Amino acid sequence: MLQNVAYYSALVLETVAGTFGVRLYEEPAYQVVGHVGEDIEIRRYAPRLAAEVEYPKTGGRDGGDAFMLLFNYIAGANQGAPGVNKIAMTVPVEMRTSGKETDSEKTAKAEKIAMTAPVEMAESGSAGRIRFFLPASLTAETAPRPTDPRVKLVTVPGETVAVRRFSGVGWEMAERQWELVKRLRGTAWQPADEPFALYYDGPFTLPFLRRNEAAVAVSMRN
Repeated sequence: MLQNVAYYSALVLETVAGTFGVRLYEEPAYQVVGHVGEDIEIRRYAPRLAAEVEYPKTGGRDGGDAFMLLFNYIAGANQGAPGVNKIAMTVPVEMRTSGKETDSEKTAKAEKIAMTAPVEMAESGSAGRIRFFLPASLTAETAPRPTDPRVKLVTVPGETVAVRRFSGVGWEMAERQWELVKRLRGTAWQPADEPFALYYDGPFTLPFLRRNEAAVAVSMRN
């Protein structure tokens, strides 16, 4: 009981702080290995452990159910040992492609649900995927097992990523992703996959203080 009170009290504190752009969540470590211009950062991420849910983009579904499945998992819907089954939040929220999409869908991408951190999300023509990164203190062996089979624990391989940061509510994410890929043309870096989205703040954060990032995995050109 006391652990529940402490856990949810911490969430309230983090939410209040997040309103003013103060981020108290853990973030996956990365190394900056280059830049393109002044506003595009090239990062190298090591392998990361995450919980994810895939969902079909049918019937008007936008990922809200998937988000709640993941939130419930870190809040205790798992098979962790009593007293240690609650998992600290981290950032960012990530959206990645899961399937193929048309050119018109690529240009029409937009943030569909209000995020409360921490997640990676992905959407495509037929399916979407939402992902919570787990704290670095957890491993594939020690992380609590999800009780819902729709929640999967995955190890995200290490990757090099080009990132362009912007503020605001995130509705312009599709345009920012397109601009990012365009800016990489003629540089030493080329896209290695579909663009994705990173969100660091919850829905109550003041828009001008929010941290959003358009991102794409990249490789060196030959």
